[in-house]
Amino acid sequence: MPSVPSISPATGNITTPSFIHTLDCNFVDNAGRTLLLRGVNLSGSSKAPVDQPSYILDDFWEAAENGGKTFVGRPLDLDDGSADVHLARLRGWGFNMLRFPITWEALEHEGPGKYDYEFMDYTVRVLRRCKEFGFKVYMDPHQDAWSRFSGGSGAPFWTLVACGINPRNLTSTQAAIIHSEYPSPSATDPSSLPAMVWSTNYGRLFSQTLFTLFFAGRDFAPKCIIEGKNIQDYLQEHYIEAMGQMADRIRDAGDLMEECVIGWDSMNEPFEGFCGWEDLNSNPTKQGSTLKKGPSPTPAQSFRLGMGTAQTVENWNFGTFGPSKNGTVTIDPKGDKLWAQPSIEDADGVHPKWGWRRDPGWKLGTCIWAQHGVWDTETGDVLRPDYFRYVPQERQPIDGYPSEIGSESATVEFVEHYWRSHWRLFARRIRSSHPEAIMFIQPPVFAPPPSIDEHGVDGLNGRCAYAGHYYDGLTLITRHWNWFNADALGVIRGKYSTPLQAVKIGERAIRKSLQEQLGMLKNDTLTLGPYPTVIGEIGIPYDMDDKRSYGWTDEGKYRGDYSRQERALDASLNAADGTNAINYTIWTYCPDHSYQWGDGWNMEDLSLWSQDDIGVSGRTPTIGDLVKQQSDEASMFGMGRDDSQAVLLKKKVELSQGRVFRQPSAADASALSLATLGPSETWSEITSRWKENPFDFLTDGARAVKAFSRPWPTKVVGKPSNIQFDIGSTKFQLSILVRSEDELNEEGIDERDPATEIYVPLVHYAHPRLLSSSSSSQQDGPRFSRADEDTLNGSEGRVASTSSEISTSTTPTLMNATLGWYGVTEQPDVLDIEVTVSTGKWSIQGQTLKWWYEVPKNGEVDREYTIEIRRAGGAIKTQDSTTCESWFEQLCPDLCPQACCVM
Repeated sequence: MPSVPSISPATGNITTPSFIHTLDCNFVDNAGRTLLLRGVNLSGSSKAPVDQPSYILDDFWEAAENGGKTFVGRPLDLDDGSADVHLARLRGWGFNMLRFPITWEALEHEGPGKYDYEFMDYTVRVLRRCKEFGFKVYMDPHQDAWSRFSGGSGAPFWTLVACGINPRNLTSTQAAIIHSEYPSPSATDPSSLPAMVWSTNYGRLFSQTLFTLFFAGRDFAPKCIIEGKNIQDYLQEHYIEAMGQMADRIRDAGDLMEECVIGWDSMNEPFEGFCGWEDLNSNPTKQGSTLKKGPSPTPAQSFRLGMGTAQTVENWNFGTFGPSKNGTVTIDPKGDKLWAQPSIEDADGVHPKWGWRRDPGWKLGTCIWAQHGVWDTETGDVLRPDYFRYVPQERQPIDGYPSEIGSESATVEFVEHYWRSHWRLFARRIRSSHPEAIMFIQPPVFAPPPSIDEHGVDGLNGRCAYAGHYYDGLTLITRHWNWFNADALGVIRGKYSTPLQAVKIGERAIRKSLQEQLGMLKNDTLTLGPYPTVIGEIGIPYDMDDKRSYGWTDEGKYRGDYSRQERALDASLNAADGTNAINYTIWTYCPDHSYQWGDGWNMEDLSLWSQDDIGVSGRTPTIGDLVKQQSDEASMFGMGRDDSQAVLLKKKVELSQGRVFRQPSAADASALSLATLGPSETWSEITSRWKENPFDFLTDGARAVKAFSRPWPTKVVGKPSNIQFDIGSTKFQLSILVRSEDELNEEGIDERDPATEIYVPLVHYAHPRLLSSSSSSQQDGPRFSRADEDTLNGSEGRVASTSSEISTSTTPTLMNATLGWYGVTEQPDVLDIEVTVSTGKWSIQGQTLKWWYEVPKNGEVDREYTIEIRRAGGAIKTQDSTTCESWFEQLCPDLCPQACCVM
């Protein structure tokens, strides 16, 4: 590890004990320890207001047209006590970092330049709670397919109108698929929305147009002038300033930067739009990141649909073996146009609600691409099929840097020509509020980052991390853990001559492939420099196999059985272990998840926890018993309101145990609250019942918890060179490379006797007394203790079984007194473990193992130390532990010791 500087490379200021450096390809604390930052996205629910999840059509358009709704209450309810419960659970699972989604709509929904400061102040309050629970946070300006009003999330409603769009005709022209209007506004059935079909919006006219305008309007839509500016400048300036206002609010709080908020994404999963499109008469044939599923018009067909003309387009299925063409389908807008009529603005182009003035050269009511000569509305012919393929020679980027385009037109490279310019402007504004901010670099999905200047107001300045996303795409789309998979990233990057070569057969081959793909993303970081890698989103769907884990199939036989999800998620997170040792934030944790509506957004279902699983996946029936006492209109999902049209979607599911579970209504609110609990119940009273047994607290309602609450080194003297964990045996192995330059600067942090720290999850290593039928039982006595502190030279230490050897250490596990109230840290001895170390001494308190060892002196050779941890009493058997091998794995478990693959 290079010597940790005592001053910031960005500002020259003296670093504080909480400062996190980004150097030597890692996050590093101020003492010089390598940090692994792992956690979750909090939360997917933040994509929509509390009372308007994506399936509700009531007041969807009306509220938007009148200035929108507040997002106060996202992502956590600070007023009913539930926020502390959720944060304690996340911290108890071992997580130490949060990715914090926040949308442009939440900040500026009332109109251009009108900011929701009440929501910003609420966000500051939530961040303070995150800080109190010991989390590091990076802010995520989140979007999907541009906006909630185009089937995704992110931008406020008025941006659609500013671009000359009539949002109410998005569905009829199939310029976008909107959940609450699916399959049609006159006959909605939002529960039938196909899995992941929302992402096909990236292949439809609206997203293709809006992202082109946002990133490249100057080049490709020069006639689109509003408020005297090109639409590119208008949109980018508002977006960046809205996020800048939020950054100002965080700065003005005075106690959040560095101590809690460490940096910012610039935009979640930015999209190219039409930029670089080769032929507008056809769709790309090679694999890309845009999903083909359902009707798939070409851009030329989308242009005609946008002007109200019926088109017959290809229809695609996505099955076990990927996408396949499935005939054609005719889309008839019946004359509806995507483009807003001139009557929405007065004769001078001024909008009566939003206030902007549109240039007379921008004609409403007609496709903007026709206005730029791309196609002819009379004949329907595309006149310039390669219009978006080349960068105009006269291009002048808005970031002030040279255009880097020669005398001849260059083929568009979106990241180089457009994304980087936006990133530079964003970085300037954020750094004006937060000079030490770590900029989390996130270009389009699977696109490598570009080179970025190291120094300057919009340079990396030693404060950077690459934050790409990765999902096991086959599992995500098919909602099934398959016996085969494919190296999707390798296909996109041209690693194989044919897609067949990318197929991986058998779980070992799949796990190896996933690890190699994350290694490829980690290697991408080197384009930026020796900076750390974070996988900003990674996760799996929980509604696999027709929601069998919810008891919706097989007469309820598999309710609470998340064994398949456990295998899938373990494969993905294992990929971040090994020699990769990558940081990540899992998508997602939703406090208001329900079986019927998943995460409350486009039928996605990736939340690590669900209120509907309380008393099912864990052992504590408290909440379920409480809910049974409520009226028939109450539910575990919310406050029992049934005032929406979607209440008709309610139904009952009979379970094999004879219990009846009511699927929550569409109008149910976002969190179990005081309104549900009754007059004498509070969150604190409920959680106090868990206080005596942290195992129940950490497992109840959790889904596939053994996969994500896994052992890992949080702080390392040296660098982790290999991390291995086997769920079945609870065997954890860690190898650490230690060099002379890894000597700690103990004065840099507020911590006595710093050591390597390893999170040892209670859900894997719980003491038998926590697994007994009575949480107060002390049978078998404590089974672990502080290790022999004299074993400094290659020793084996096993947890003691006699009370005389019990540790007397008072070091708190999570360094936060609040958590002790929940039983997460206050019990000194909660684990049942065996520990073997190659050298040094170790101690354990709660769920943290500290390990001390010698660092080589100057001139001495590097050393590699190892530690192994197991549960002394063997793996804890739960329903998720059930072996569920495929027919192939049963047939051929060991024929291919290095794993099978088709080449």
